Amino acid sequence: MPITIIATDEQFQNLLSSSGGQVVVVDFTASWCGPCQMIAPVFEELSNRYANDAKFLKVDVDLCQSTARSQNVSSMPTFVFYRNRQEIHRFSGANSAALESKIKEEIALNPAKSDDCGIPGHFNLIPTMIVDSSCECLNEADDHPLSNCLNSDTGFLESDVDEQLILSLTFSQSVRLHSIAIKGPSDKGVKHIRIFINQPQTLDFDQVSSRESVQDITFSKDDITSGKPVPLKYVKFQNVQNILIFVQNNQADTETTVIQQLKLIGSPISTTDMSSFKRITGKKDERH
Repeated sequence: MPITIIATDEQFQNLLSSSGGQVVVVDFTASWCGPCQMIAPVFEELSNRYANDAKFLKVDVDLCQSTARSQNVSSMPTFVFYRNRQEIHRFSGANSAALESKIKEEIALNPAKSDDCGIPGHFNLIPTMIVDSSCECLNEADDHPLSNCLNSDTGFLESDVDEQLILSLTFSQSVRLHSIAIKGPSDKGVKHIRIFINQPQTLDFDQVSSRESVQDITFSKDDITSGKPVPLKYVKFQNVQNILIFVQNNQADTETTVIQQLKLIGSPISTTDMSSFKRITGKKDERH
């Protein structure tokens, strides 16, 4: 049976963290809840049917009281869907049709199953944790803007009047960054970058050239053509609200630089203090 039975609050947090972009379906249940026992065989059947496309967890609210409280679960059964540790949907009640329908919907929206970056506990933060309205790129070509390289299916980013670019991205919450991956062609692909974090505003080209960066990176042609992750100085990227990337030049010193895809690999900072939560509202034999 592909369902993972959650025994502790820590296990729940660890499994969410390690699931990356994969859909996680959690059944918050209780042994004394009649509707919970009624839909349990359905949840098991669905977990077998969609085992390759989603991860299925079962949480007993009496065994994992802090988890139930932190996830705002007050009635059983409650089904909560997560991706990249973020809740994306929930509903309560033993509605088997609604449960399967939502599982199929989320899998269809996430056909890649998970953003497997090959780094346990980390994933590409850009699809779910970047604030689009706060993104900015200096010297982007009008027909090849920044948004193109944030989604691998929509073309590429290209510089305009010369080879340099400044990319400014803001996260929806504080994150830890582990590595960066930039994919591009062997000639126009990125070569040297300078990285700045937590800037109050976007720096201009004079400022990024003269100020001290958090880290400078030189990419090889293999790094760029394969798009493989290049490690960051992890200790310096433990609390990042925004990141600014200055692209200095490209592999062949061509007139313009091209970025086909950008990935920022890391994990959100957990702001949940599990020890501060009390028992879920209601008593063991009380109906919800």
